[in-house]
Amino acid sequence: MSWPLVSLDDVSVHIRNGASIKQSSDMAGLPITRIETIANREINLDKCGYADVGGNEFLGHRLGSGDILISHINSEKHLGKCAIYEGFRDDIIHGMNLLCLRPKQEIVFPRFLFHYLSSSVFLQMIPAITKKSVNQASFTVTAFKFLKIPLPPLPEQQRIAAILDKADAIRRKRQQAIQLADDFLRAVFLDMFGDPVTNPKGWYTDSLLSHGSFKNGLNYGRGDSGVSIKCLGVGDFKALKSISDMSTLSTLELNSLPSHDYLLKDGDLVFVRSNGNKALVGRCITIYTNEEQVTFSGFCIRYRVSSHEILPEYLNYLFRTPSMKKSMLQGGQGANIQNINQKILSEISIPIPPSKMQKQFINIVKRFDKTLNKNTNSEYYTAQIFDSLSQQAFSGKL
Repeated sequence: MSWPLVSLDDVSVHIRNGASIKQSSDMAGLPITRIETIANREINLDKCGYADVGGNEFLGHRLGSGDILISHINSEKHLGKCAIYEGFRDDIIHGMNLLCLRPKQEIVFPRFLFHYLSSSVFLQMIPAITKKSVNQASFTVTAFKFLKIPLPPLPEQQRIAAILDKADAIRRKRQQAIQLADDFLRAVFLDMFGDPVTNPKGWYTDSLLSHGSFKNGLNYGRGDSGVSIKCLGVGDFKALKSISDMSTLSTLELNSLPSHDYLLKDGDLVFVRSNGNKALVGRCITIYTNEEQVTFSGFCIRYRVSSHEILPEYLNYLFRTPSMKKSMLQGGQGANIQNINQKILSEISIPIPPSKMQKQFINIVKRFDKTLNKNTNSEYYTAQIFDSLSQQAFSGKL
């Protein structure tokens, strides 16, 4: 099926930059959007800042129902991220670093346009209009408005949007189920072992260095060839606690295999050592390679347990508690990019409860994960299915 291609300018009342307003330090004034406001592909008004302006100021930058906000100044990975506003408040100001596209609703259905702008089909166009600097990437309204989109008849747009809305709702429910399960298991951990920083149960403590070894990853260059190998990078961590499917990782081309020390093994913990997003620094996952050859990037630190007194899965939950992460980052260094290092990790005092109790907790986790996976599949494959559905929809095959 062939639909006409039109520019975003053709289907928009306007596409404009955000208002340049200094935000107030308290909650005085009117709410103003910022990058955090469009997290998770939806408008979160709790993540707005506040601008000390009056009720009749910046009327041309107030959000209207159906407006789509697009990140146009961000890290390259998050460039083009968007969310749709479907509320009816008239006091929300469209702020900096986000473009606001107001659809011509007589010819384009806002949710159809939102789904298309969120799709991998559209996001593949963004690099062609992107300008990069040392710390960020960006594109302009002028470049953005000439990008083309398919425009089926309005009833067909509404049908496609309804299908994708249902698929997206299923995906979100699965994400919520995974988050609730993780919250529950974290609560079980704290009930069994207590807070790992204050150690209220008085467990024996020791350093990680006494029970295993650290290794920083390598910074791999481009242009090599001859050997293909999977590589765990910061982008693979997301909100996961473990990875066992190596097909989700990117593949590197190298001239030769890395040395044995740079290959991961089942049960290895990998920490994010450095990242521009401070929320990611210190995050850890456990990896199970199933004997596949996998390496890890230079922005990561690998920890390998060599003691019978401590189990990797126990450490995984220990390092994902808020108090332990806060304690870890108190030693972080750097101006724009906060880092952890082997010294910081090795100086942390770790409670070591009896291995029998650690195994009991791990068995609870395994039973819970088995039930969860049976009912939700993996988050990765759910996202893959939704992306495939989107591609079919926008090519007229749905």
